[in-house]
Amino acid sequence: MRVLVIEDDEAIRSVLDRGLQAEGFDVDVCSDGPSGLWKALEGGHAAIVLDLLLPGLTGYRVCEQLRAEGVTTPILVLSAKSGEYDQIDLLDSGADDFLTKPASIALVSARLRALIRRGATLSSNLIERGALRYDLAIRSCSVYGTEIALTNREDQLLRQLLLANGGCVTRQELLDDVWGTESGTDASIVDIYLRKLRGKLDPVEVENVRGLGYRITSR
Repeated sequence: MRVLVIEDDEAIRSVLDRGLQAEGFDVDVCSDGPSGLWKALEGGHAAIVLDLLLPGLTGYRVCEQLRAEGVTTPILVLSAKSGEYDQIDLLDSGADDFLTKPASIALVSARLRALIRRGATLSSNLIERGALRYDLAIRSCSVYGTEIALTNREDQLLRQLLLANGGCVTRQELLDDVWGTESGTDASIVDIYLRKLRGKLDPVEVENVRGLGYRITSR
């Protein structure tokens, strides 16, 4: 997944560039508002990481102009501002999420993956991964044309993996998305259900990518 980082501070920009690449993202970087806006309008990015106090054009204006041009790419704002009204202004400008600096790479990447999953746009309800066919509208799954009976949890896990569009989803993200952030459930439950899902989807594989998470592949 390719993301765009618009940040004028060279040290922060470098940390985000290297850190997000280590998390499995392809990264484009820009150091000012006008070049960031131009790059974002080019398209091809799954999400945008945006600073507010940019030279040439503020992050607020970048957000507003992108939305005015019909660009729906998810925008995660990183800012030293942390007031409630600052966040309200940002959301009103078109941002999708907000993190206060300094924020860890792990948290930034987790927020990006969540935004990308929520903002996934599909040309139809039908998703195909090799032998796997899944219909989002009727929650129907088949492998090589054979209908696969899934429990509710298995179905929710599969949907989250498919909506990542080939990207990795961490165990914690799956736990939060399927069981809820306040469930108090141990993350090991995710592994139990993924083992069951693997058995039903074979030869379509639920791959464990070391250090990144899980994704749907086909052998």
